[in-house]
Amino acid sequence: MKTFDEVYELLKANTVKRRLAVAWGVDDHSVCAASMAVDAGFCEATLYGDRKMIEAVCAKENIDIAKFTIVDVPVELKAIQEAVTAVHEKRADVLMKGLCSTDKYMRGILNKEWGLLPPKAVLSHISVMQHPNYPKFLTFGDMAVIPLPDFKQKQAILKYVVGVCQSLGVEKPKIAMIAATEQMLDGMPACVEAAMISKMSDRGQVYGLVDGPLALDVALSKEAAAIKKLKSEVAGDVDGMVFPNIESGNVFYKSNTQLVPGTRTAAFVAGALAPCVLSSRADSIDTKLNSIALACLQVK
Repeated sequence: MKTFDEVYELLKANTVKRRLAVAWGVDDHSVCAASMAVDAGFCEATLYGDRKMIEAVCAKENIDIAKFTIVDVPVELKAIQEAVTAVHEKRADVLMKGLCSTDKYMRGILNKEWGLLPPKAVLSHISVMQHPNYPKFLTFGDMAVIPLPDFKQKQAILKYVVGVCQSLGVEKPKIAMIAATEQMLDGMPACVEAAMISKMSDRGQVYGLVDGPLALDVALSKEAAAIKKLKSEVAGDVDGMVFPNIESGNVFYKSNTQLVPGTRTAAFVAGALAPCVLSSRADSIDTKLNSIALACLQVK
């Protein structure tokens, strides 16, 4: 698959509708995205939040409120707890952040009593980008959860990126471990750890075809790789990327979404008991709808 429209078609072909729980789902964008996902036929949606606020949004947007199940919880933190608990108890398959802040949403996921964190698990924010200037999906992480991933966390991020690529139809994805340079510089930890993971890939210790360190230009451009005389099966043809820190992943994401018209994205938190859609409160309806679809695709 190369477009989100193809993802929608695949999901609609599935006779089993996924159950979406929207935590504090009281804002226009979340309600509209959930409505569109229901209309597309690949999920059922339950909104946890103040019913009066939800009714006002539906009236404003001309949405039939009857398409939703509404759990009337007028307190934000309680609404998050109710939504997370529904996923924890397997009454829902996918969690989604509504108008609540990321820190409150993540605290709900991390709650030891009713949250969604498996023992010793690593949570990571994985994004998929449909870019007008790249011929296929780009899957990458981490841009919103792990500030400075250590070696083990990078392996976990790699595992999640590979898994998402496979869900999109790429059996053995090509993954770049991104650094500031493709040179093996021992003074740069990102280069050293990328080289170690690349060697692990050579030996079959991690799945996917992994190469690194790779600078962003050679990862994305065959021409750049050729100019630099870089021999790599991955360079210029990546399906996925693992960034060395949250700043580089976040800046890559926002540079493209803000400056390149036609860029479409989706994102979710991987590593929890269920996929957890984590979009910014300012993200577009399209991004939130794509994120619901991507998360639904990850449900086992």
